[in-house]
Amino acid sequence: GQEITPEDNKRVANVVLLGTTMREKLFGKADPVGAAIRIRDVPFTVIGLLERKGQSVWGDDQDDVALVPLKTVRRQFIGTSRANPTFVHSITVKFADWASAEDTMAAIRDLLWQRHRLRTGQEDSFMVSNLAESANVEGSTTRVVSLLLSAVASISLVVGGIGIMNIMLVTVTERVREIGLRLAVGARRRDILAQFLVEAATLALLGGILGAAIGIAAAIAVGSIAQWPVIIDLSAVLLAVGFAAAVGVFFGYYPARKAARLQPIEALRAE
Repeated sequence: GQEITPEDNKRVANVVLLGTTMREKLFGKADPVGAAIRIRDVPFTVIGLLERKGQSVWGDDQDDVALVPLKTVRRQFIGTSRANPTFVHSITVKFADWASAEDTMAAIRDLLWQRHRLRTGQEDSFMVSNLAESANVEGSTTRVVSLLLSAVASISLVVGGIGIMNIMLVTVTERVREIGLRLAVGARRRDILAQFLVEAATLALLGGILGAAIGIAAAIAVGSIAQWPVIIDLSAVLLAVGFAAAVGVFFGYYPARKAARLQPIEALRAE
């Protein structure tokens, strides 16, 4: 499709751009470009689609929108008479150069002061903000949430690692005679060590795979219910599973070392 141009605004054209969510509501997966829709019984032609943006900082679906030229909105829906004065909820401005963002915002504020006929000492009847500020707020919130999740994950890893270590200690105790027999027939201590490390890593790896599968399924389910886009990062999943295996090796080292240090004669005598 195409964008809304200054010419469209100048000639008060009945054209519209649809967000992804709005397009799916009206047309499903079909291409709507060139199709006609009615907004408050006014016919509009779809000339293009907006890129998917997802949720805003405030939780609004930024894709559930339909954009039309400003002058078209004024003529078709708002009007400019005294009985029905012009009202605009918000105006979005794109900076040509971020270096001049502060100067541009100051100029916009001065212009709105003049248009709203405000006097010195009066409070602003409008708000001017930029996405950078919103992004900073969102970034701070994300960092706090990430820190909390990291703390919870660390505690979970330690608890899970201790559980693996206890399981492996019980396994070593129950397999003392087997270990003694292997040592007696020529197995080296490092072979015993490697065997139990592999078992601990396998146990942790299976737990990591199961946890990742449950997490992915939960994310997809929540995304489907809340209509949120879900992006699965394969590298993050592989990193999590690999880290789980590493935790198994770390916490399984002590039981494996204990098994490798058993004396063959004493192990064979064990009941």
